[in-house]
Amino acid sequence: MGSSPHEFILNHRERDRAKFSEFKHRTFTYTDTLGFLHFLQRIYREHESLEVLFTNSIPTGLDHLRSLMSDDEMIPRRTLKHLSSPAQNSACKRLNMFLRWMVRSDQEGVDFGLWKSISSSALYIPLDVHVGNTARRLGLLDRKQNDWKAVLELTEKLRILDANDPVRYDYALFGSGVNKIIDFWRE
Repeated sequence: MGSSPHEFILNHRERDRAKFSEFKHRTFTYTDTLGFLHFLQRIYREHESLEVLFTNSIPTGLDHLRSLMSDDEMIPRRTLKHLSSPAQNSACKRLNMFLRWMVRSDQEGVDFGLWKSISSSALYIPLDVHVGNTARRLGLLDRKQNDWKAVLELTEKLRILDANDPVRYDYALFGSGVNKIIDFWRE
């Protein structure tokens, strides 16, 4: 995509996609890459930004994004597995992380804060096994599964701690889980 990924997404043609033929990441294949390039081009031609899909409600935006992708006949069915939604009761970890990066702004530059029409208070915790396990050990999460219901439960508890920025605790929960800090405290 060079130094202008937005320009590439908007204007790429089929021949430009060939450079991705060797791209693969875990279960994400060249076929998936082609599907996402097509989908992002369509979204950016129809909307000024992905941001507009999330301005009214993040869960609604997540569901709408997947619906748009699943309704697109040019998207291979296998590619849909890479785009989760609350309607599937998925935790939507990667998408919530992406939204965190785009909405929040911080001193360290981890979060870009590029999107201004969505408040940090509207974000949902990027829930994975480490965040979930740490939250359970701390009594912040009762639900056993790491699904959308658990995201809602944990985010509501975190909103009690900071209503303006509930996902600010993401790295603390994640890092404590990965480094087994909570287990260390219990010993």
